[in-house]
Amino acid sequence: MPVAAHVRSTGTAPRMLLDLWLIARPALWLVSLVPFYVGHLLATRQLIAGQDECLPPGRRCLPEITPVLTGLVVWGPLVWLAVLAINDACDLDGDRRNPRKQGAALAGGRLSVRAALVAAHLTAVAALLVAITVRLSFALVTLGFLVLGWLYSVRPPRLKDRPGFDVATNAVAVGGFAVLAGWTVVRPLGGFPWVMVVEGVLVATALYIPTTITDYKADLASGYTTIAVRLGPRAAYRIGLGAWTVACAVAAVLAATGHVFPERMFWVQAVSAPILVGLYHRYLGTAREPGEVLHGIVVVSWVFLVPYLVFALMYTGTI
Repeated sequence: MPVAAHVRSTGTAPRMLLDLWLIARPALWLVSLVPFYVGHLLATRQLIAGQDECLPPGRRCLPEITPVLTGLVVWGPLVWLAVLAINDACDLDGDRRNPRKQGAALAGGRLSVRAALVAAHLTAVAALLVAITVRLSFALVTLGFLVLGWLYSVRPPRLKDRPGFDVATNAVAVGGFAVLAGWTVVRPLGGFPWVMVVEGVLVATALYIPTTITDYKADLASGYTTIAVRLGPRAAYRIGLGAWTVACAVAAVLAATGHVFPERMFWVQAVSAPILVGLYHRYLGTAREPGEVLHGIVVVSWVFLVPYLVFALMYTGTI
C-alpha cells in the first residue's frame, strides 16, 4: 500500500475523535440511510418504525423499535467509518495532490494511516457484532457492504481503479445492500421484492457517476483510472443519464403493473419521469466543477424524493 504508514497521529484524543468523525462524513450517511428506510418501508408498510406496535398511545414500544434504532447506528456511523477510513488510508498519496482534500485528517497530517486502519477494523468488527444481535441475515448484508468497501479501496483488487467496477461497487453497496439492510433489520429475507434492488442500483449508478466527474482532474493527475478518467466526463455522464432514465422507466412500469408500486401511482411516475430526466440533463449535463456537480446532485436528489414520498404515503395507505 503506497502510503506513509509511519506517520504518527498528532493532537489530543478529542482532536483525534473529531478527525474520525469527519472521516466518517456524517453528510454521507443519508446515502445509505435513505435506501435503508425504503427497505424498512417495504418490509413493514409503516412510515415510522414500530408505529402500529405503539398503539394505543402510551403503550411502551421500545422493544419493537430497538432493531431499527440498532440498524441506524450500524448503517450510519459504523459502516461509513469502517469503509471511509480504509479508503482515505489507501488514497493518501492521491489526496495530498487533490486541492479538495488538503484539509482532510490524513492528507493534512493530523491522523496517521495506522490510526485510520485501526479505527476502520474496530468499527467494522463493531458493526458486525451489533448487527448479529438483530439477526444473521442483517449481519450478512452488513458484511457484504463492508467487503465491497474493502474491495473498492485496497490493493490488489482496488476496484476504484477498474472502470465500471468502481461504479458497480458503489451502486450495489448503496442501491442494493442498503435496501436489503432495511428489510432484514425487521424480518427475514424471504419475500423481498428483488426488483427494488434493480431500481436502487440504477439510481445509485446515476448519482455516483457525477462524483467521478467531479474528481476527474485530480484522479487523472493521481493516476486513478475511474470510469470518468477512462471514458471521459462526457461519456461517463451519458451512462449516468442512461441509468437515471431506465430507473424512471422501471418505476413507471412497476406502477402501471401494480407490482410493488400501487397502480394509482402510475400517473405520478408518468409525469415525474420526464421532469427528473430533464433536470438530470439540465444540472449535470454540463457540470464539471465540484460545486456545480454537487449542486446538481442535490437538486436532482431532492426532486427525486417527491414521487418517492408519494409512493411511501400510498404504499402505507396514508393517502
